[in-house]
Amino acid sequence: MRKIGLYFLLGIFTVISIFPFYWMFIGATNESGKMFTNPPTLTPGDQFMTNFQNLNASIDLGRVFFNSMFVSIVYVIVALMVCSTAAYALSKFEFKGRNLIFTTFLLSMMIPYQATLIPLFQMMSNFNLLDTYFALIAPQLCYPFAIFLLRQNFLAFPTELIEAARLDGAGEFRIFLTIVLPSMKPAMAAAAIFLFMTQWNNFMWPLVATTSNEMATLPVALSSLIGLSFIDYGQVMMGVTIATIPIIIFFLALQRHFISGMLGSAVK
Repeated sequence: MRKIGLYFLLGIFTVISIFPFYWMFIGATNESGKMFTNPPTLTPGDQFMTNFQNLNASIDLGRVFFNSMFVSIVYVIVALMVCSTAAYALSKFEFKGRNLIFTTFLLSMMIPYQATLIPLFQMMSNFNLLDTYFALIAPQLCYPFAIFLLRQNFLAFPTELIEAARLDGAGEFRIFLTIVLPSMKPAMAAAAIFLFMTQWNNFMWPLVATTSNEMATLPVALSSLIGLSFIDYGQVMMGVTIATIPIIIFFLALQRHFISGMLGSAVK
């Protein structure tokens, strides 16, 4: 009876969690007017391709999807390189001011993101980098939370193995790439998911840093569908559905490593 009650509660929470995604899909397959019918429409419609074609005509879906995917993937790769090396240095190297630097990283997480928009905009404008991929990728490469997450996992790695490798003549980069990093796959996967979601869902900075429709990312392009007098909710739901699919796929592909990374690294 305890198991039956547990699974019953889990089933209820599962339905509650999945229902917004189901409602999103239903909206993408129906006309805009059916979003607010009473009783609500809970069955798929026949307007899926129509909404898709209208969305593509409104925002050039292929271009903005490529922009978001390219920026997110490049950002995750480069940010993981930057954050992992910083976390490794802050966890395994002894140098003056190490704790101060790490504390500064943690304190930077308390600064509202909106407070950095004007300085970043002025910097990119002075360097003539506005409306470029570099402007979309570079500002958040040193992500404090990713450094914190990776550092806590690097601390669990035995320092004795690193010292033994040094005695055998291995260089620091070789130790990091061939000995330490392979044991940090769960932590790297967890950080990758956070970084991907941060960049993929980023709206404010791409809105400020881009001036042309050709460089717009998916969140910025979807915001243009909200008009003052008319909103085609079929197009909006179709766009939200397309924007959600990559995050779900990315998370499902790394979920095993993500759970392990959040619980702590397992050192082999």
